[in-house]
This record gives sequence, structure tokens and C-alpha cells, in this order.
Amino acid sequence: MSRNTALPAWPLPDASAPPASAAPFGAEDAVRAPTPAMATRSIVLVGMPGAGKSSIGRRLATKLGLPFIDADTEIEAAAGLPITEIFTRYGEPHFRDGERRVIARLLAGPPLVLATGGGAFTDARTRAAVASSGAVAVWLRCSLPTLLRRVAGREHRPLFLNKDPREVLERLMTARHPTFAEAPVIVDCTDEPPETTTRKVMEAIAAHRDPSRLPVRLGDRAYDILVGEGLVARAGALIAPVLPARRVVVITDETVAALHLPTLTAGLAEAGVGIVSTITVPPGEASKSFPQLQSVVEAALAAGADRRTAVVALGGGVVGDLAGFAAAIALRGLTFIQIPTTLLAQVDSSVGGKTGINLGLGKNLVGAFHQPRLVLADTGVLGTLPPRELRAGYAEVAKHGLLQGELWAWCEAEGARAVAGDPTALAHAVMESCRLKSAVVAADEREESEEGGRALLNLGHTFGHALEAECGYGGELLHGEAVAVGLGLAASLSARLGHCSQELPGRVISHLQEVGLPARIGDLKRRFSAEALMGRMRKDKKARDGAMRFILMRAPGDCFTTSDVAPLAVQTLLRDEGCGE
Repeated sequence: MSRNTALPAWPLPDASAPPASAAPFGAEDAVRAPTPAMATRSIVLVGMPGAGKSSIGRRLATKLGLPFIDADTEIEAAAGLPITEIFTRYGEPHFRDGERRVIARLLAGPPLVLATGGGAFTDARTRAAVASSGAVAVWLRCSLPTLLRRVAGREHRPLFLNKDPREVLERLMTARHPTFAEAPVIVDCTDEPPETTTRKVMEAIAAHRDPSRLPVRLGDRAYDILVGEGLVARAGALIAPVLPARRVVVITDETVAALHLPTLTAGLAEAGVGIVSTITVPPGEASKSFPQLQSVVEAALAAGADRRTAVVALGGGVVGDLAGFAAAIALRGLTFIQIPTTLLAQVDSSVGGKTGINLGLGKNLVGAFHQPRLVLADTGVLGTLPPRELRAGYAEVAKHGLLQGELWAWCEAEGARAVAGDPTALAHAVMESCRLKSAVVAADEREESEEGGRALLNLGHTFGHALEAECGYGGELLHGEAVAVGLGLAASLSARLGHCSQELPGRVISHLQEVGLPARIGDLKRRFSAEALMGRMRKDKKARDGAMRFILMRAPGDCFTTSDVAPLAVQTLLRDEGCGE
């Protein structure tokens, strides 16, 4: 059988051997094994015709000590036909399938620099293959005037034959730029010398940091949490692979909109993600209400949202809970993306799929489990938080520390740096909190475990939710502040019942107070009724058969759930903490 008649099977190059087309661009580089000083990841160059993928790729490969491969040349070698003839005989779908297989095979081998054909990266499966290989894709982005000058004289190429180059390029840019934007590294190229562009590419690759990726393993509802800086600006490229269609409704609040909505809007537009509507709600817990929920859903549907439209929550826990519940019930369920902008939301509420609104009886009493398709935790936006909000978010980090153990030791040693806004400390706090919560959620998604499980994440919340409800959700007491007091009370109750050492409550309370959080009821500005708080706790959604349910501690890293707590013990603790009757 000849290579031509075998075309549908496309013989693929052996990834363990030097690719056939490597020799013309430096046989020595093609066969030399990469040394530790060389690049350890493959580099995939994408861009329009005339962007300079081949010329820059050769120079880049030489400087990095890697082989350079032109994907189109490899494809022609594998098929035994020119690419134009492959298109003519078999059509684009067949060509793209073979192209993807050749690229995947090349990237499965040792590191190299790969220049792709202009349309390769527009194929979703090829983009996925590049990403899964660990290669870094680089978009050589050129303006239309630059491209026109570079393609001058190429009128004989099939792409431009008997056509206006400007019209061809404009059409291709409109179609391809949104997918090129999914490349994690983007370098703007001008008419500068190729050596200058090569240097810019090397600098951009060196400066690039992939976001950390944590999987939440929930079968067909699995999703990733991405943690890193600059994710809001790249939101369109990052969320595009998980969208049913490139159409979203953005839900945010007035405060966050002023700070981050322009960045998000630009990032979505770059990847061709259209905004059907931007819905802005007032900031604060009061927005988690039935009237606000109805308003959000009606606004989204009136703007034209359909079942292929995704809901993007840009904001803190309130926005995430409200937007997530709206996504859960609108048209019986829409795709949902979380972009949390507060520390509290990044380390807690954005992960796990709990959505809901408040009632006068208590917090989050109406809601649904509706998992996001992706969570983008941009740690760079935390620098815009007021100090009080940052401290409130840290309370959830401390909670995760008490649940996990080693993280609590880090909190006592380094937590003050996080509360002071240190970027490295904040990134660690977000990563480790998400790591803990993602594992817990994967093991007990709907909080159905009789003992332990996801219910443990409510450490401090039985007390905290009661305090919040008594304060009326008007901003007098932030959720994280209520949780901090709840942690102090949970530690104290644990010690009184003999479950933990008598010194643990002092450690917990002292650490929270040292970072500026309230940790005892006496730290708050108002007085509370013990009976009123007890009534709130009996109506808490974690209560079973009318019995209050608590998460208590034996030690950091050793917590448990129980309903076996005498009401008198709780009431006595509250009164000793300064509550009235």
C-alpha cells in the first residue's frame, strides 16, 4: 500500500526519534539531548500567516538548545502529500484530525520548539492536546498593517490566490484571534528585527508562571480551581474551554464592578466571549434575598440568556452565593463560573457548589448544590481589599488550619503576614485552603456523611451564623468576623467538655485577636441574648431532629461533628462570655 492510499491513517512520526524535518534547521540540535541548562518544556508558536513563527522558532530553538520543527512540514511528510492537496482530497475535518495527532505525537517526545500552521490552534482538541502535554503555547500577535507588509509577495500561496490580502487577513483575524488568546503567553510583534522579537519571546516565557491547578474530583461534575495572579485579565481565555458557548452573564456588585469589571470585560472580549448582560447588585449580605434573586434571574433572561449561556460571578461570597443560586434555577440550570475577589470567597465559599440566600430565620436556609465549571482565584486582586475584609477572610484560613493541623502551625507562624497583605503568604493561604476544601468536597459533596465529612467545614459556623442573624446582615458583623468568634467559642466548648487541652482555646483566641479579629463575644460592640442565640442555633440548617449540631476539636487536625452537647453547657458558655438571658 502506498503512502498516498494510506492517507486516512496518516503514519505518525516516532516521538523517540529526531523528526525528519529537524535536520534542515540544524541537525546537531535535532539529535542532541536537552541538558539541564536547556528548556525543559516544549514551546508551541501560534499566530497568523506572516507572524514569523518559523523564523522566530528557528532562532528560539538555537538559543534554547532545542530542535525546531515545523508542524506543516511534518504533516506533509506523514501524509506524503502537500497540505493543499490534503485539503482538496479529504477536506479540512480530516486534515485537522491528522494535524492534531501529529502535534500530539511530537509533543509527547523530548522538548522542542514547534511552529504550527495558522489554523492548528483553532481546533479545540489540538489546544487541549498542547495544554495536556505541558508545553507552553506562545501567540505571536501582529497588527494588520504589519501582517500586510509581511505577506506581500505571497499572492501565489493558496490562501491568497486571486484574493485581496487585507480581506483574507481580516477574516482570519476575526475567526482565529479569540482562540489564539487562549495561549498562556502573548507577545506583540512589530517590524522590529527578528532577534529582537526572539528576545521578547524568551523574556515572556521566562516571566510566565502557570496558575496552580487543583482538581475537585466529582465525576462528571469535576472542575478545576486555578490559583495565581492576573487571572481576571485572562478570564476569557481560561474559561472558554469549559463554556457551552462564548456567551456569559456577569453578576457582580457595585464595589467590585468599579475595581475589576473593566479588566474582566477586556479579558472576555480578547477571547471572543460575549457579555449578554452585566448585572450589578448592592454590596453586602442584604443582597442574598428572594427579591434580589428574582431581579437577577429576570434581568438575565430578559437580556437573552439561554441554556448555552454561562453565569460568571465576579465578587465575594455574597455575589458567588447569589449568582450560583440564580444559575442553579434559571432555565433549570446554567453553567456557572466563579471568579472570587475576596480572600474569604477564594478560600471558602467559591469552592464546593453551595449556593443560596438568607431568610429572616437564618443564613443560607434556601439554596442548592450547584457546582461551578471553573474557579479562578486571582490572588492579585486581594491587594484591593480593605484591611477589615482581608482580616475577615483570614478567619476561614484559620478554620482550615484547625481542621488540617499543619496549616494551623503555619497560621500561628505566618498568618500575620497574610493579614498584612504579603502576596506570598496570601497565595499559600489560598492554595492550602483550597487543597483542603477540594478534598473534603470530593469525599462528601452534599454533606451527607453521618460523621465528619463536609460538615467539618462548618467549624465555628453554628455560633457564627447565629451571631450574624442577630446582627441583621447589615454589615455590622462580617461573616468572617462571626466565624472568628465562632472558632473561639467552639474551642472553648471543646475544652469545657473535655475533648481538647485547656490551653487550646487560649491559643486560638490569642492568634485571632493578634491578627485583628474578634474571637470572643466580648470583642463585639453589642450585647447578645443567650436565649436568642440558642434559638438561632436550633434553626441552623445543620441541626438534626431539633438538636443543635456542633463541630468540636480534640486538637488541630482532629475535629469531629456531634449532636451530643447538652443545651445547658452551650447556654452556660454564652452567659460566661457575657450574653444576657
